[in-house]
Amino acid sequence: MSLEAGCPRCPIPVARSTPAGGWCCPEHGPVPPLWRPAEAGYECFVEHLGRSANLPTYLPWPLGPGWQVTDVASVGEPGRAVATVTGCSGSTALDGPVDVLVVAEDPGTGLGARVAGTRHVDAGGEVGLGPPAVVVRLGSQTVRMWPVSVHDGAGEWDRSVVVGEAHGRWLWLVLRPASAILLLAGDWIMRDVSELGPQLVELSFGGPRPPW
Repeated sequence: MSLEAGCPRCPIPVARSTPAGGWCCPEHGPVPPLWRPAEAGYECFVEHLGRSANLPTYLPWPLGPGWQVTDVASVGEPGRAVATVTGCSGSTALDGPVDVLVVAEDPGTGLGARVAGTRHVDAGGEVGLGPPAVVVRLGSQTVRMWPVSVHDGAGEWDRSVVVGEAHGRWLWLVLRPASAILLLAGDWIMRDVSELGPQLVELSFGGPRPPW
């Protein structure tokens, strides 16, 4: 799979600052590279899991009937990933077409903020204020998540964003349309799919990538 390195914080391609050095974005300076295929598929998903083996790759689990994996990306060099993102898309009776994006990242990476369309690199002080909006499960662990404002962002009314902390990393959930946040009112379970092994072949891939 041929991948072009990009910036985790914006859509601009990046270049190596020196032949053996790091990567540099014209807008954000030195950054770890974002690797995102043009289209999600089984082969590129397996390659992604190999590149980002040191980080979890989360998906809602199990995917509902008719739902497909529509996006996958990682930030960092092979074996030294600092962020992963997956997208899945399907439909519900209440909302029609729905996109769900899940980001796990080290603090300061900025990928979650880009995917969510927020103004700050990290989730900021809104996380932890008051009671959580939702609680999700990562295997046997429960993760409390708080809403993050996307005020003044592009398309600010078209999505809901919640953020929490899991295993020392930010966990972002971005749902479109905004009303799809009601999906999280039930027993929402996510899984690190890098642990699936042969079950990966059961995943369905296809459809357009969610925008970010």
